[in-house]
Amino acid sequence: MLLIYTPRLTNRVGYTLNVIFRHLLRTEFSITTDEELFAKGTGAKLCYGPQRIGDALFIKSCNLLTNTSIEEIETHATQQEGQWVLFPVYGRDLDFSFDLLAAVFYMVSRYEEYLPHSEDQHGRFTADQSVAAKEGFLEQPVVDQWAEMLRVKLNERYPDLNLSQRSYRFVQTVDIDAAWCYLHKGVFRTVTGALRDLFARRDYTEVKRRFRVLARREEDPYDTFDYILEQQKKRAPGSSLLFFALLADYDQYNKPANYLNPHTRDLLQHLDDYAKMGLHPGYYSLEEPQKVDIEAKRLEQILHRPIVRARYHFLRLKMPTSYRILLHAGIKNDYTMGYADVTGFRAGISVPYPFYDLDRDMETELTIHPFCMMDTTMQKYMRLTPGQAVEKSRALVEAVRAVGGDFCCIVHNQNICELFGWQGWRKAYEEMLEIAKP
Repeated sequence: MLLIYTPRLTNRVGYTLNVIFRHLLRTEFSITTDEELFAKGTGAKLCYGPQRIGDALFIKSCNLLTNTSIEEIETHATQQEGQWVLFPVYGRDLDFSFDLLAAVFYMVSRYEEYLPHSEDQHGRFTADQSVAAKEGFLEQPVVDQWAEMLRVKLNERYPDLNLSQRSYRFVQTVDIDAAWCYLHKGVFRTVTGALRDLFARRDYTEVKRRFRVLARREEDPYDTFDYILEQQKKRAPGSSLLFFALLADYDQYNKPANYLNPHTRDLLQHLDDYAKMGLHPGYYSLEEPQKVDIEAKRLEQILHRPIVRARYHFLRLKMPTSYRILLHAGIKNDYTMGYADVTGFRAGISVPYPFYDLDRDMETELTIHPFCMMDTTMQKYMRLTPGQAVEKSRALVEAVRAVGGDFCCIVHNQNICELFGWQGWRKAYEEMLEIAKP
């Protein structure tokens, strides 16, 4: 067991040690504030404070983790021996040239998102405001890399500790914003959709396709669910698959399948037999938190079990409001941590970790599952071709494999249909699965 000394055990220090050693390095540890007890220890030891104690591995601290206030702070991002670091420290005989704990805490707590910032049209914090994007390390899981640096140093100093690297994992998640393109929409939506195609878009091909599908002469293009299940089994065995269902009321930003429709219920129950299911809280759930409870109950009634996973529609993540809403609704796992406009690691980390409510200065029971890539991001925001998207996924997977992390991505069932501007993306999807498989 690793013995860790810190002169002052704050909530921030305790949380950061928990993230590093339980969630990243996955090893047992104990903490002491007793300097004499620490000095007498004979096993593996780590000192975190302003000065070294004996021959223990030493991380020199700055004051970020001893404060409780939230204020503008200089991260002083620098590149040292090819590795990006934050909060550099100075002195003689240092084992680390930066405050590794402060750097981890700053990234995973999303400290910068609690500071004044601008929001996009959907109320989201944008990637260009982050230190990771500004300095150019957004597509590197730097927190995993820092933990790997610590693991190597601990093994060098204490060979008997024998910390092993984690095993790489692939987690594919699918957002069901619209289960069907034409089917099961009801008379009003079907008729208005056809009229829109005919008179607004002047799209006669679309009208013909719509009626072929309605006449059951052609498959609904958005119904790619069995194809997704088949491809997961064929190309990425041993990986995880999750679906997130949008069950909000129909409005400007929410266009879900009717949760009362028996076809919708059958589909979700079918997917629940082969994968894990979660809720996709509707667009307005931030403004009206009670909607999360209502929509969660809809999914619970369909699946006949409690709902424990969620990802916000449009990735409307607002710290800490979004996560408090989920906790209040009894949801303990969130999959929203990532950016809509670019690929990369929003919190600098690839593996699940607990949410820290910075305003309340406390660790919570909510587990954050970060993602680093989404199909809509690459096609709509980054304007990548299918081939470029494949290479982007390859680079991200390689970065995650190098640290034994989790490669988590988002796809949408309707984006694999090879229609509506998504031609060529089905092949890209299959190639991505091959690249990302464990």
